[in-house]
Amino acid sequence: MSHFLEKDLQSAFTETPYESREDQELVMQAQAGDREAFGELVRRHRAKLYGYVHSVTQEAFLAEDIVQDALIRAFLHLGTLMDTQRFLPWLHRIVRNQAYTKLRASGRQGQEQTFSQLRAFIGRNQYGETDWSDLDSILHRLSQRVNETSAAADHPEEALMRKELFTTIENMLHCLSPRERKIIESTFFDHLSPAEISRLFQLSPANVYQILSRSKKKLVHHKTVTAVDQYLKDRKDMGKMSKNVLANKHTMTPENGTWTSAAWALHVMLSHTEKTFSLPMVMGLSGHAFRINLVEGNIHIAGPTMYDMQELLGRGLRHLGYQAASMFHHKAKETIAPNANLVDPYLLTPEASKKRELAQALPEALELIHRSIDRGYPVVAFDLFIPEFGVIYGYDDEKQVLFAADPAGHDKELPFDHLGRGIIEELFVLAIDCPVSFEWKQSLRHALQMAIDHYRGKDMPLPGCVNGLDAYDAWTSAFQAGTIEPNGNSYNLAVVQDARSLGARFLDELSQREDIGAEDMQTFRTLCQEAADLCRVTAGHLKKLCNLFPFPAGGNPNDTKQSTLAVELLQQAKRSELEMVAKLEDMLKLV
Repeated sequence: MSHFLEKDLQSAFTETPYESREDQELVMQAQAGDREAFGELVRRHRAKLYGYVHSVTQEAFLAEDIVQDALIRAFLHLGTLMDTQRFLPWLHRIVRNQAYTKLRASGRQGQEQTFSQLRAFIGRNQYGETDWSDLDSILHRLSQRVNETSAAADHPEEALMRKELFTTIENMLHCLSPRERKIIESTFFDHLSPAEISRLFQLSPANVYQILSRSKKKLVHHKTVTAVDQYLKDRKDMGKMSKNVLANKHTMTPENGTWTSAAWALHVMLSHTEKTFSLPMVMGLSGHAFRINLVEGNIHIAGPTMYDMQELLGRGLRHLGYQAASMFHHKAKETIAPNANLVDPYLLTPEASKKRELAQALPEALELIHRSIDRGYPVVAFDLFIPEFGVIYGYDDEKQVLFAADPAGHDKELPFDHLGRGIIEELFVLAIDCPVSFEWKQSLRHALQMAIDHYRGKDMPLPGCVNGLDAYDAWTSAFQAGTIEPNGNSYNLAVVQDARSLGARFLDELSQREDIGAEDMQTFRTLCQEAADLCRVTAGHLKKLCNLFPFPAGGNPNDTKQSTLAVELLQQAKRSELEMVAKLEDMLKLV
């Protein structure tokens, strides 16, 4: 032991001028290098630490060694203590871990001592406070307070709240095994490294990492389940448990059919409002009529929906006269999610959903859904049954199910806890928050600017994707390289071709409106018609490609003869698209 530490420990038995200072102040001074302050902390608490360790080891000399080593460790690691108010629980945990280490090293502890076995020592409140980093200590404290409060019966509401809190923490305690709990606490409260934990528990570092990962998932899952249960309990207490299913306005018809599921869902949601927009108008003002978004290399099926959902759909909804409220939770992935059309069908079943991680944002999502539907508006959501956008148009709290539909023909119940557990494992919900001022000229100006920025590459694509006019070059390169995945390619073609067809109809409708407020309406109408015609030309080239590579089979895009023809058609489509963008830019100048 170093000389200065010996001196610090010796000072524990002498009077010091630090006696009147609080522990927190002494800890801060000790962290700044004041050894006398640390000596005062040792003087105050050493006897209690020794008493605790002796009760565990039943041997005086061993208990003394453990306390001495623990105090040295505490002094050396005092700088890692972020919350100075938690000094005592932190110190107690170091002592406890030193006791485990010593007993293991001496071979005198045949098996792990569980935290529950230590409850008696903690429960006696030796330190005058609860160790809030220890679940057993918390449970003991809460159970005592519950009993005390219940006995007094002065505040029945407080007693109920304490009892519910006790039950909540007790439930969380049971989701981890004793070993998992020890390792989790050693990591987050003791700041021990995996190497230290592996020595402490006689595990390999790989096993430590595996246990940590498994334990974190258990805790997150249980926390989410508890939060959902509490949310539903609150609804029940407030008399809000009910069933609410909005009128069916989502059945697919020729008037509202599109391959762009996001626009379909926005159109369905808006059909429940006072403002009525045609599907082409929703496509145009939301920007979807003029998008092209590809995954480079293989033209993956995920391309059309790989964008910032909150930003793009939120902007689009604002162009249509409403402020959006949304939430988005996604699981970090190193690669693009699999093509749902090519995976084992089992992965799309409810049984497979149950095995995926529960979305942490589920309580917030349910609250947003309830609030929107109770106001009469369905919500837009992603990956309800397949990785596409759909709508949630009802709920049944007693059965804990949502009523959902998508443009692929799914229209059925979806359990609350399946939300966000699709094959993509993303939870996205968008609702109408409130109306905003809507003027045709202003909305059109913003929509045209958004489309032009997209075409010119000014909106940042997600990693691995390419946007706008540059996408045609990436598509051409994929055909030339022979790397195209048939199903994904055919889907992308169908989406873009359908979007341009609806874009032409949007421009046709726009040319007939009398309330645009353009500076020169005649010129504006002429530009609209010219842009619409060019949109139809682009759609025509893409239609030939769709016939060549029909969805879902996709044909043979990597065949040399077919790929040569495809490259020629894509180049023609890009040329007409370039001309159309120039018309949109001229239109923007007039509004």
